[in-house]
Amino acid sequence: MHDDVTVLIPTLDEAATIEAVVSGFVERGFEHVLVVDGGSSDGTQELAAEAGARVIEQTGSGKGHAMMQGFSEVDTEYVLVLDGDGTYLPEDAETLLEPLRSGEADHVVGNRFADIRSGAMPRLNRVGNRLINWAYRAIHRREHHDILSGYRAMTMDSLERMNLTAEGFGIETEMCVECVRHGIESMEVPITYETRPAGSETNLHPIKDGGTIIVTLYRLAKTNNPLFYFGSLGTLALASGGAIAAYVGYEWFARGIPHEVLAIVAAAGILVGVQLLMFGVLSDMIVALHRDQRRRIERVERMARDDED
Repeated sequence: MHDDVTVLIPTLDEAATIEAVVSGFVERGFEHVLVVDGGSSDGTQELAAEAGARVIEQTGSGKGHAMMQGFSEVDTEYVLVLDGDGTYLPEDAETLLEPLRSGEADHVVGNRFADIRSGAMPRLNRVGNRLINWAYRAIHRREHHDILSGYRAMTMDSLERMNLTAEGFGIETEMCVECVRHGIESMEVPITYETRPAGSETNLHPIKDGGTIIVTLYRLAKTNNPLFYFGSLGTLALASGGAIAAYVGYEWFARGIPHEVLAIVAAAGILVGVQLLMFGVLSDMIVALHRDQRRRIERVERMARDDED
């Protein structure tokens, strides 16, 4: 029995697969299966309820909003999240939950690339995933290779420490960044990623949603890796100002043509670039000090809880 786990499944028009997904968990002893449906018109809600899930209708829109609404309904120690499209296997649930129960991690992500079936992910999506994962590792300095995976498990305690705001497909990225930001121990485990069954249509738009995810990843760097965030903006401003200054200088010395307005723009670009770089360095120092202070506070809290026990 898994009465300490809530299986949370956000859905939108998944009638082709939702019954099998819910049944797969119910048959394995998961008593609490919660489906948050975004207003499906194909009978998804009825099929999920018949298979044994508790179904609630989403009050807003977007996958992120559905997940956050579902989290507010959870009263178990752990929560297991997956898509309802049949690409994730109920058999992998134990692999995701085991590190939580052993205390090895508080947030576990299923790595689809460990066993991805042929045709399960289009080439464009695969390239986009690789790019986003590389950017995550470079910006947030944590070794993950599939931050966009929709199959993950976490403790409710770790969820309460997160500040989630992404209402769309950026929610997975935001959760991984929040783990880094709040010092939540996270890890990846291998899972199988299946092809979509016939009749199941994806709600993901690769270009639009991929762009949203990249913007989310970059925006969240502001509070987690400010040196990268402000440094990249500063470098861009500095390079632009320098290029304009080089052009103005060439025109003046080689042809005797002054460009007063462009000279002012170049000076402003260089000045702003230097200031942003300095601000990035100072912000990075503040973030590092904040993390160190937070670790000390958490250490004291753990010691206090151990003394009470």
